[in-house]
Amino acid sequence: MPEDCIFCRIVAGEIPSTIVYEDDHCVAFRDINPQAPTHVLVIPREHIVGMAELEGAAPELLGHLLMVAAEVARDGGLAESGYRTVINWGPDAGMEVAHLHIHVLGGRRMTWPPG
Repeated sequence: MPEDCIFCRIVAGEIPSTIVYEDDHCVAFRDINPQAPTHVLVIPREHIVGMAELEGAAPELLGHLLMVAAEVARDGGLAESGYRTVINWGPDAGMEVAHLHIHVLGGRRMTWPPG
């Protein structure tokens, strides 16, 4: 775990967060700077910078993260009206924390194209 990774510190319990889901593989918590009424981040417990680092575990772990994102959306009452999942990669995409994470956004009408 990189000492400067805020998400690794959340996983370790060093930084408080509002956790909405957790299991052996991932943690989901509310974003401290929400961009929608519901804004949850789903992250792997293991420090993985981005999708390129997933390698052999990619289908299983990424699939699990997406399934958890859908469960978080359902539990948050977003399934019927809709929600958006986003994975940013790199500074031009707006990635602020170098730890793989899926944004689950909902509770308002989304526009397209984003950003």
